[in-house]
Amino acid sequence: MASVQFSNLAKSYGDTPIVKEINLDIDHGEFIVLLGPSGCGKSTTLRMLAGLESISGGEIFIGEEMVNDLHPIERNIAMVFQSYALYPHMTVEQNIGFSLDNLKVEKSEKQKLVANVVEMLELTPLLKRKPKDLSGGQRQRVAMGRAMVRSPEVFLFDEPLSNLDAKLRGQMRKEIKEMHKKVQTTVIYVTHDQVEAMTLADRIVILNDGKIEQIGTPKEIFDQPKNTFVAKFIGAPAMNLIDLSNPQIESDFGVSTTEHKAVSIGIRPQYLYLNENEVKDLEQVTYIDATVVSYELLGSTRHIKFKYQDQILVVETTSNDATVKGTVRLYFNKTQVHRFDENNNTITH
Repeated sequence: MASVQFSNLAKSYGDTPIVKEINLDIDHGEFIVLLGPSGCGKSTTLRMLAGLESISGGEIFIGEEMVNDLHPIERNIAMVFQSYALYPHMTVEQNIGFSLDNLKVEKSEKQKLVANVVEMLELTPLLKRKPKDLSGGQRQRVAMGRAMVRSPEVFLFDEPLSNLDAKLRGQMRKEIKEMHKKVQTTVIYVTHDQVEAMTLADRIVILNDGKIEQIGTPKEIFDQPKNTFVAKFIGAPAMNLIDLSNPQIESDFGVSTTEHKAVSIGIRPQYLYLNENEVKDLEQVTYIDATVVSYELLGSTRHIKFKYQDQILVVETTSNDATVKGTVRLYFNKTQVHRFDENNNTITH
């Protein structure tokens, strides 16, 4: 295992900055997810760590060693890509063991290493098959096995599940999490899928426009977003953001005037309730009146859109009461309301 450090890491293409002086310390054995929209610089950051992209500025350390100028093979990392990149003419066993041939590992040791990985990933029945005879999930496991067999200090995953269907993505998330528990190697995982980030990460790094917006555990990111970008990006459905230009809204939500004037507030759809008794801590409960606009049924949950003071709010509820219509009361805990200033940053006091 090894720690990883980015110090003022930057990347530009010509005059266009892509990664803007990122600073990040990753501990031994930590599972870090780089999360953000397309074009935010997350894959470029990963490729700089792997040595597949040149660095425009700053430093990268793996353990105590600065690796800026090291060839990729000298960095003792393993990367799993979105495309499986398996050798079509080789069997599963040959694909997994190929990197050991390049490292001139003895045959007996190679067989032992391959056997351990194959057993861990439950690939034993597939050893003699070629990639064309495998499902998407099986190919992804082979790609993971090829990376794992070298016992690298750092695993890099670049959107590895995006080619799989929803059911397989769920299955592969579990397998990646189990792999990490077993091998306890440092993992840096790139995705734009917040479900992957929330279920896999020890810590999430939210990237936007080449810079870090927030670093924290999944719970911290969800419960304590630092700004409106993070608040909207994390959570499905997205947090309700409400403009405070109407004084009535400020009064309804009890947003007191402080030295930091709030210009908007936010509340998650999961924390608006149709029934007062659903609200935790009734001493903090209050309500607003809003009008039903539409319903959306999603299995065990229902999303209901409401109109409130010319703004749209979404409520996520497990209630199957189809009679909710017209103007109703929405209850919430006042402590669940986030306040944002004119720079879209969270007001914490």
